This record gives sequence, C-alpha cells and structure tokens, in this order.
Amino acid sequence: MLTASRLATSCLRSSSLCTNFSTQQRHFSRILRTGTCVATRPEFSQSKRHASDNTVKGAVIGIDLGTTNSCVAIMEGKTAKVLENAEGARTTPSVVAFTPEGERIVGMPAKRQAVTNAKNTLYATKRLIGRRFDDPETQKDIKSVAFEIIKANNGDAWLKAQGKTYSPSQIGAFVLMKMKETAENYVGHPVKNAVITVPAYFNDSQRQATKDAGQIAGLNVLRVINEPTAASLAYGMDKSDDRIIAVYDLGGGTFDISVLEIQKGVFEVKSTNGDTFLGGEDFDNTLLQYLVGEFKKEQGIDLTKDTMALQRLREAAEKAKIELSSALQTDINLPYLTMDASGPKHMNLKLTRSKFESIVDNLIKRTIEPCKKAIQDAEVSKGDIREVLLVGGMTRMPKVQSVVQEVFGRQPSKSVNPDEAVAMGAAIQGGVLAGDVTDVLLLDVTPLSLGIETLGGVFTKLINRNTTIPTKKSQVFSTAADGQTQVEIKVCQGEREMAQDNKTLGQFQLVGIPPAPRGVPQIEVTFDIDANGIVNVSAKDKGTGKEQQIIIQSSGGLSKDDIENMVQAAEKYAAEDKKRKEAVEAINFAENVVHDTESKMEEFKDQLPEEECNKIKEEIAKVREIWQIRKTKHQKKSNRHLQPSNSLHSNSLKQLTKRWHQRGSKVEALLQIPQIQPPQIHPLLNNRVRKTNQRTRTEQTGCLLNIKDNVVTGEEENDFLLYSSLSVAEFNECRPKPECLKRTQVKWQANQ
Repeated sequence: MLTASRLATSCLRSSSLCTNFSTQQRHFSRILRTGTCVATRPEFSQSKRHASDNTVKGAVIGIDLGTTNSCVAIMEGKTAKVLENAEGARTTPSVVAFTPEGERIVGMPAKRQAVTNAKNTLYATKRLIGRRFDDPETQKDIKSVAFEIIKANNGDAWLKAQGKTYSPSQIGAFVLMKMKETAENYVGHPVKNAVITVPAYFNDSQRQATKDAGQIAGLNVLRVINEPTAASLAYGMDKSDDRIIAVYDLGGGTFDISVLEIQKGVFEVKSTNGDTFLGGEDFDNTLLQYLVGEFKKEQGIDLTKDTMALQRLREAAEKAKIELSSALQTDINLPYLTMDASGPKHMNLKLTRSKFESIVDNLIKRTIEPCKKAIQDAEVSKGDIREVLLVGGMTRMPKVQSVVQEVFGRQPSKSVNPDEAVAMGAAIQGGVLAGDVTDVLLLDVTPLSLGIETLGGVFTKLINRNTTIPTKKSQVFSTAADGQTQVEIKVCQGEREMAQDNKTLGQFQLVGIPPAPRGVPQIEVTFDIDANGIVNVSAKDKGTGKEQQIIIQSSGGLSKDDIENMVQAAEKYAAEDKKRKEAVEAINFAENVVHDTESKMEEFKDQLPEEECNKIKEEIAKVREIWQIRKTKHQKKSNRHLQPSNSLHSNSLKQLTKRWHQRGSKVEALLQIPQIQPPQIHPLLNNRVRKTNQRTRTEQTGCLLNIKDNVVTGEEENDFLLYSSLSVAEFNECRPKPECLKRTQVKWQANQ
C-alpha cells in the first residue's frame, strides 16, 4: 500500500538538491507521492519494438468472447471458417445457468430457462470482468440484473448462483469451454491453442482477466487482440490496394472505434477509442425501464420486484429491439405477466421504430465523441477514411447507421458479417501465429496512457495512448529524501490528469537501496507492454543492480492458486457433464431397445411362445422402473451405473431364435434388420459377412440385459446366427455348426 503521508514543503524543493542533474533536468524532475524524486533524463529514455513471437504448431482457433453472444472460427487453408455449435447455430449466447441439481448449462439452453431460473442464470458477465465491486459501472450493473453480484475477498466483483461464488473469469471460461468443445467436435481432436478477442478499450486488468478465463478453460491463449482489429483482418485479407478504414464496433456490452491503415498485408492501428460500458445490454435495459413504466401507468402495478415478470419483459425488449431493425412497428404481447386481487394482468403494447429510437437516443449519441477523438488521434481527416466497417449486432439498427454516416460523411460498409467478423479475424491471427498465414502483419496500439502517480496525486504519463505495441519504455528516477532505502511506485492507466481518476493497475516496492543523499541513487523504471497489451513494470537500482518487477494484474486479481483451483473446478464440471451425457445416452439407448422389442413382440405375437414373451416383459418392466427412477431423482445424488446392452433376455432370445429357425420362417422378414438404422429388436454390435464352405452367412452379435441391485448390465451369451435374405430351403441347407459359435463379452458402462 502507498504511504498515506504527504511530503513536507521542503521536500518540494528537493529537486534543487539533486546536484547530479543539470538545471534543465531539475526543471523537469517530479517527486513521487511516496517520497521518490522522478528525474527525467532523456539520455536514459528508450523505446524499442520487440521481435514477433515464434510460430506455433498445431491448430489455433479464434474466439470472439462476446458480452451477448460468442463465436468460434478456424482457418481452413487461407480462409477462416465459422463453426456451428451443437444446436446448429453459428453464434452461442454467452449465458451460463446453474440448476438446483448442480448442473451447469451453457448457451441457448441456459438462455431458454432464464424465465424460471433468473437468479441463477448469469449473462453479460463480460462487463464485470477485471472490475472492482466498488466501480461505478459495477454498482450500475447490480441494479439492472436479476442475479447477485457480490464483493470478493480481494475486492473484485464476483457472482453468486445456487449458493456458490464465481469470478467473471470463471463464467467466461465456461463459455470458452463451449467454444472449445464446438471446435473439437469439428476437427475431431483436442484443441489447446487459441486467440481470444477483447474490446479495444479494455484496460490491462480486463485483458489479464480474459487471459485468466482462457487458462481456466484449458486453453493456451497465444494472443489477446482487439475486436475492431480482428474485424479489419477479416475485411482486409483479400484487399490488395492501400487504404485507411474505420471500424465502428457496437456490440452487446462495449463500444469501440478504431482507425487503421492497410498497406500490402500490414494492418496498422492508428488510433482507438471507445466505452467499455455501452452496448446492446444498455439498449435492452433502457427499453425495459420504459416498458415497466408503461405497465405501471396502465395497470398501477410496479414490476421491479417481480423477478419472473422482469425476465419476460427483458426477453420481450430484446426481441422488439431486433425486430425494429427491419420493421417499422412491433407488438409486445405478454399474457399473464402478473396478477393482483382483480385477476391476471397482461401487456399488449405497440412499439414503433421512431419511439424506440427516441428512447435510446442518448445511448447512440454517446458513440459520437469517441469517433471524433479517434479521427483526431489518428491525424487523418474524414475524407481520408475510405470505408467504415460496421461490427456488432447493434450496428444493424438503422438509427446507428445514420449516425455513423453523419460522423464520417459516408455510407457505412456492410461487407463483413457483424456477428462473425471478429471471430474470423481472430482465426486469421491464429493462422499467422501458427505460420499458416504468412502475408499478414498486425500492428496494434495500447488504448490508454500508462504512467505513475507523483506527489500531489498527479498522473505522470510514461507511455501515451495509441502507442504501437509491443513497446518498451525506460525512465530514470531518484530518491527525494536523505537516506531513503526504498521506493514504492503506483502504476495507473487512463487519460485523466489526476491519478485517482484513472485505473490503478497495481503497485510495487523496490527495497534495499543503499542510504545516500537524496537525488543520488539512480533507479531505472521500465514499462514493457507485450503484444497482448498486458503491462510488465520493473524497477532497477543501477548502483546495486537490485531489481523488482511485476506483471500488472487487476488490483485484486486472481492469484495463481485461484486460477489453479478454478481450472480444477472447470475440469470437474467437464467430467460431471460427460457423466450426465453418457447417462442420458444410456437411458435413450435402453428406451429404444425396449420400444423396438415391444413393437416386434406385438408384430409377431402369433409366432412367439407366451412363456418367453412374459419373461421378456418382466425384464422390460424392471428396465423401465430403473430409468423412471433415474429421471425423477437428482442426477448429482445418483450413484447407480447404467450399462445399456443390445438385447433383452439372452436365453429367451435364444429360445425365440430356435423356434423361428424350426418354423423355417424367413428370418429377414421376421427381424427386419436394416443395416443402417439401429437399434432393432436387439441392437447389433457387428454385422459382417463370412464365407464358410462356399456358403455366405451374416453373423449378428447381440447381448442381454441383466438387472441386479438396480444396476443394468449387458453380458452376451453364445452368439447365434441370423440369416438375412435366405429362403427356407437355403436355411435348412446352411444350418449352423457348433464350431461357428463363439462367446464374447460386451460391456458399455455409463456413470449415472
């Protein structure tokens, strides 16, 4: 922690006592709030660019971890391909829900159950990533969400669901795991390497927290790149001529504007600006407040305390917002929204596009000033900008498009998919890092200035905003008090003049400085920003060579132990999810077996012995009882194991088969075994054609269900031969011989 005391007035004059500096150098010297004299010595300042990272072997996926929706893409040759998830959609809602049974649900299934489980359904958590609980943005979010936001021990904003606490990085990790799973299902093998995008205006803490999320998800995050920059890669890959473009990115939770210059495969960011708390969620919340007010006017009922009604209104607001991008009017119909003593109350409201635009007009106007600043910082005119790309779902709104046209003086381009361009650009950058794409160079910038707090709480900048990264800057400091043996440096990020108005990234101490008159020790402080935009700060006593460094994280941040625990928790969830999936598949398998067996028994009831049928019906009843118990009990409390098999009672089946053979019936007609539509009366594990003594036979392997101690197991008796496409005469001629029979074991276990 910083010392609370201020230096005496005499300390303000200490720069004149730094006799080892020239008069001009003393004029530029500053004094640290903690008692350190900052002497600006140009001969010690340096700025250098780092060499690019080594190429990475193996597949690299690109992930757009969005506030509202997420997307994953991968390079196929020289083209980025967006991948569909298990539900068949190209984007996945960034929603995570926890059920009373302890199950975790991610994506569209989580979003669908939000109305009945609003307090345990977490959405838009990206807005909290890397934030402190006391931040104004966090306090604003607390008032607009149904779930609980709490203050963690380290002061960060965390979330609570079903009695457990989660960091925003953990929730982001659950979404990333879904993206990882989508990619692995597509490529058919495990995927570890990823490039993840973040809003361009994310500060260092938020970038570090995003990397933490990737690590928790089991990913090797090769690079964190800015979303507008990624979108420009997707746009400019096939452009051969030089041009300056702007990327206007208004997504679900954040707004970014970047100006870039594209020259022969070099994508250089000239400037960036934005607002990390402005996006579609704010549009939804503003419309939600309007709907709540209208309902109160009409019905006299305040819905702000009705969680389920608010969730229904929220979903209706989002739906109306989307519809009004293409329609001039929409109806909001919500029957049985609530009720009072007089009965149920419904909402039936017509909303026009013009009314909606007036409701959210102030939000759209908030994007104008950052655009002007970005143009100014890039040192270009509006006329120099050849195209303005629209990225993010909110840019589909006609009013947003008209404002963009006003600001830039040209019709915005719709040449990229606003929902997919960022993920595609991330995949392209992944291709660059893997060495698959060789004609692209990305030069990004740091969005905010970096510096330290000096005496009086003044913010002294060392690295200015829009400096190309990676970069490194060193500057020499000195002590401000006689005999001072340590200095404490507070690192800040932002554009305000006073340090307290900027984001505090962290602080560290350099100790063990030999006692000396003030101004004599030379302490070199170095700021190093890597290609991910993450800051490393070090301080070195040039006299003794002692050095202290810190990789800046959020002030509370996740420790290595925190991350490791969260990784283990994520792996545990993954294992539990796998068990549940296998159990469901096993139940489905057993249901299909029973259904097909009952159908065949009914179809051939005149040919089957009643005694054998009764035995099979008893086994079926036991199986049905087990899966009914499984469906009604909590999954997490069940310790039974379900081992689905491929048939029912083996002895009964064997007897039935013998009887069919004895009757000389055509087995193909009886069993109707299509080769590509499992399962049948007894699902077949293999079906292969053998030639024995010049006779062609089809060998089918089946097994039975045994039930003991509420465990369903499958164990196969002697194989029996079923003949397909054989006449009665052929069957009698090809009657099986004992040496053709064999015994096999089949076990398919699924933890329930």
